[in-house]
Amino acid sequence: MQVYLIDGTFELFRAYYGAPSVSTPSGKEIGAVVGLLRSLIALLRQSKVTHLACAFDHVLESFRNRLFPSYKSGVDIPDDLLNQFNQAEEAVRALGIVTWPMVEYEADDALATAALRFSSLTAVDQVVICSPDKDFAQLVTNDRIVCLDRRRGIVINESMVHEKFGVQPESIPDYLALVGDRADGIPGIPRWGAKGASALLDVYEHIEDIPLDSSLWTVQPRGAYAMALGLRHGYHDALLYRSLTTLSTEVPIAETLDDLKWAGVPKDKFQAFCGEMGFDTIADFPKRWN
Repeated sequence: MQVYLIDGTFELFRAYYGAPSVSTPSGKEIGAVVGLLRSLIALLRQSKVTHLACAFDHVLESFRNRLFPSYKSGVDIPDDLLNQFNQAEEAVRALGIVTWPMVEYEADDALATAALRFSSLTAVDQVVICSPDKDFAQLVTNDRIVCLDRRRGIVINESMVHEKFGVQPESIPDYLALVGDRADGIPGIPRWGAKGASALLDVYEHIEDIPLDSSLWTVQPRGAYAMALGLRHGYHDALLYRSLTTLSTEVPIAETLDDLKWAGVPKDKFQAFCGEMGFDTIADFPKRWN
């Protein structure tokens, strides 16, 4: 059995930038929600997709913003996308999919919690996190927890994480802390680029295990002395950034594996939602009804 965990926020963004504009009868832009529905209906048509859940950032700030005010806040998100978040959650529920709207935590944290919980069950052969987001690379475990880039049809397992980043999954939070992550507002440590960071972390694994004296390093990337100086000056920042890039696995999710079993699209609920939104063209798209 496979468990599919969907990054609803990413899927909504992908639909917004890839789907045509659509308006409700009242004139509200809703094209991203239509694109999201089309994408998930296509996923549900695959026979191997039997258990799944979807997480959204119900609000775009989390506990991380209290730790680091410059952390991503969503202030740059277009209003016509931001205004579709509530309808996106409603749409996914109308498909009969378990939906987790996050407020204190992020959607990524919900998926991380679920990935660890369900991958530990003997009935589960594999957990598939439907997102190419690099933050999820830290969760990848052999072929038991993998990431799926649905757009490109690529499954990312542990060997592919190392091939892409040069480090093992457990070092991904350290890597992002040192290199920085512009999308999340994390600046990184001066003088630490991708090649140097991966070279050091592939040996030492974690920030606190990297000697602060570069003469002690068993590998010597270009600019090693400047890198060590940057780490000494920014050591506490690096540890803070790592706490921000580390996904929480303590989200209070109540659902069991049985709760994630998909029984089909609840026809009355889905078609009522489509009617309200003016989605007549997709009201009959689902192939399995409940």
